[in-house]
Amino acid sequence: MYEMLSSFAQTGGLVYFVLMFAGALIYALWPKNQEKFDAAARLPLSDGGPDDEH
Repeated sequence: MYEMLSSFAQTGGLVYFVLMFAGALIYALWPKNQEKFDAAARLPLSDGGPDDEH
């Protein structure tokens, strides 16, 4: 009984984390989000705040 429950929990956890990773990857690579991520990438190099347009 324990082995069956343990196997189910491990498989379910793996599926859950694979789906979460795929969702994060899709979100990061979605074309609509590119401008937001580009602005965040330039932020450490700018002198202004996050809302400044340069």
